[in-house]
Order: sequence, then C-alpha cells, then structure tokens
Amino acid sequence: MTTATPPFSWRGIVLPAYLPTLLFSLGEGAIIPVIPVVATERGASLALAGLIAAMLMVGELAGDLPAGWLVARIGERNAMIGAALLAVTGVLVALASPTNWALGIGVFLLGLATAVFGLARHAFLTSYVPERVRARALSTLAGVFRAGWAIGPFVAAGIIAFAGSSEPVFWVLVASCFAVVVVLVLLPDPERVFGAARLAREASAADAAVGDGADVTTAGRAAADASSHGVFRAIVVHRAVLARIGTGVGLLAAIRASRTMILPLWAVSIGVPPEQAALVIGVSATIDFALFYVSGQVMDRFGRLWSAIPGIVGLAVGHLVLAVTHDVPAAVAWFTAVAVLFGVANGLSSGVILTLGADLAPKANPAPFLGAYRTIGDAGQAVAPLVVAGVTSLVSIMAAAATMGVVGLIGAAMLLRWVPRYVPRRRR
Repeated sequence: MTTATPPFSWRGIVLPAYLPTLLFSLGEGAIIPVIPVVATERGASLALAGLIAAMLMVGELAGDLPAGWLVARIGERNAMIGAALLAVTGVLVALASPTNWALGIGVFLLGLATAVFGLARHAFLTSYVPERVRARALSTLAGVFRAGWAIGPFVAAGIIAFAGSSEPVFWVLVASCFAVVVVLVLLPDPERVFGAARLAREASAADAAVGDGADVTTAGRAAADASSHGVFRAIVVHRAVLARIGTGVGLLAAIRASRTMILPLWAVSIGVPPEQAALVIGVSATIDFALFYVSGQVMDRFGRLWSAIPGIVGLAVGHLVLAVTHDVPAAVAWFTAVAVLFGVANGLSSGVILTLGADLAPKANPAPFLGAYRTIGDAGQAVAPLVVAGVTSLVSIMAAAATMGVVGLIGAAMLLRWVPRYVPRRRR
C-alpha cells in the first residue's frame, strides 16, 4: 500500500512553524525591556521591579509541565492559539489596573503562555522534521526566537519616543498575538499536512523491523504505551535520561542565563560607560544571532557534541577569564574580548538544547517528555541569576563569575559523558 505524503521541504515549514514564532517573540521582545520601567512608573522599588520582571521566568517554569499535558491533549496549533489568547489576557490584566500586583499577575500569565507556545513549536518540529535536518530546523527555530527578541526592543523604543509613555508598548504584544491567531487559523493545520509523512516514516521503520525479524507486536505496544504517557508518567519512565542529560542541559541553560546578567553588571563594576557597554553587548548579541544556522549544520554533520561542548566550554572559560581580570589595567579590553567569546560560544550552541530534547523524546507523543525536559532547562535558567546575585552580595562579582565558570565545566563533563550513550552518532 502506498501513501501519498508531502516530501519534506524547508518552504513547507516556514509559514506554519517559523512565522508564528517570529510574531510572538517580536511582541514579547518588545515588552520585556519595559516591564521594569512600567513597574517603577507605578511606584515599585528597584528590587520589586526586578521581582515583577522575574515573574516571566517563574510563569514559564511553572507552565512547562502543564504545557506538555496540554499540547498532547489538544495538539500544537490549538495550543498555540490558546497561548496567544492567554498572553493577551495577561496584557489586559496588567493594563486594566494601574497597580504592580496586576502587572505581576499579567507578566506571570505571559510566562505561562510562553511555555505553552514554545513547547508546541518544539513538539511539532520534533515530530515532523526528518532526523537528517533536525538540528538545522531547531537551530533555525532558536534563531527566529532571537530575531524577534532583537527586533522587539527597537519597536518599543519607537513607540515610547512617539507616545512618551511605556505602557502603550504592551499593545505590540496584543497585535502580535492577534497576527499569530490569524496566521494559524488561515493556514492549513501543519499536524494534518505533515502527519501523513510522519506516519509513513513510522510505517517504513516498522517494515524494516519486520525485515530484521523484530517483534512487531512488541514495537506496537511500545508505541501505544508512549502515546498514552502523561507528563508525570514520562518523568518516571525517562528519569535516568532526565537526571543525566537533563541536568547537563540545565547547567548549560544556567550559564547562558548567567552571561546575560553578568555582562552588564561587570560593565558597571569596572566603570565602562553605558553607551560603550551597550555597544559591546550589542556586538556580542549580533555574533550570537549570526551563528544559529552554522550551529545546526555542525550538529547535523558531525553530531550534537560538536556544538554543545564548544558552546558550554566557551561560556565557562569566559566566566573564568572575567574572574581573574577585574582589577587588571586592561580590564575593559578583557571585558570586550569575553563579550565576543560569549557571542561566539552561545551562537555555536544555538538550538542544541532543543535538538537534544527532540532526539530523546518519544516520537509518537513527544510533548509530555518535552514538558519535563524543558522544566529542567528553565529551572537552570531561573536559578542562575539568583546564584550570581547571591554570590555577588555575599562575596564579590569575581567569585560569582568563577562559580558560574565551574558550573559550566561540570555541565560540559556531564554532556560529554552521557550524550554519546543516549544520543548515538547517526551514520552519515
């Protein structure tokens, strides 16, 4: 029996996968920088403004596990539409009452929506993109997110300059979410378009197993069992890989989050003028964005470790270099060099967390596993700024940089040890 299936093409996933991601991340990128500003305009202290801004990550962390359950139940497209509507609800809550309580609740709801939206795209590409181009597809997804976050602040700056206030920027996210819903409603459901292709690949794999004398009944039971797993069932079944590779990924996420916090703090600590620091950090971000497709090419051609290890080791070395160059005469030059190193290292590892998650997830029903997997990564991302702030407060910023450098090296060792075991190198 032959099944008419659309062959994979990059053009076929641009609109259903990448365009909604760009629109959503653009709106999010516009409002994230103004959240602390709006909080202070409403009378919040600097510490309270930071706490309100952190509610985005708290919401994302809290939403990862429910997102896995939701996407498995209602599908990727419906989950993304729901996430867009939840994000709009968060904005309306924040604008309806001019209090910081309302702002904090609205930001938390945006974090929940971000978790659902990100997991839905991750699950879609995990299921429907062939393995031979998986890393490039997921690195491109990471690049699209970064593009939206890079464009959004410029849109926000223009609106603030025109309106003279920060709160109107929130309507950018409303417009972006509306555009996301329109795109998703008007385009064919990607699960239906690519679903036949996925089923055909699975049937082909089953036929190959028959030819090798494999027990098809056992394989069928395994597939049915995988499709019925809930999030907590996925945690139990996959506890070994989550504890090993998941922890390594969490440490990679932690050192990535540390770099975004420690660079501006370091610039203040060594007396770099704000405009010069902004320029240096902007160059680092540009290098980071420029390398996202290179990272995918490297992973697809040579394996996941060729992206993960240079990335996490580069970030770790950069932190350790900062730790010993704070008081040297050329501290500003070292700061600039490390910022460039951070851009290269993070760019070379673009998409590696997404790709490892796709490699490890059950193909029949990836969402529950990905919910648990992403929770670990987001936990590392959430804890890292607290570690940097705590060590800086108790000891010094140099000790904070050294601590995160050691964390990165531990993460590199864990990935180097466990990735070859759970993600065997695919034959070229």
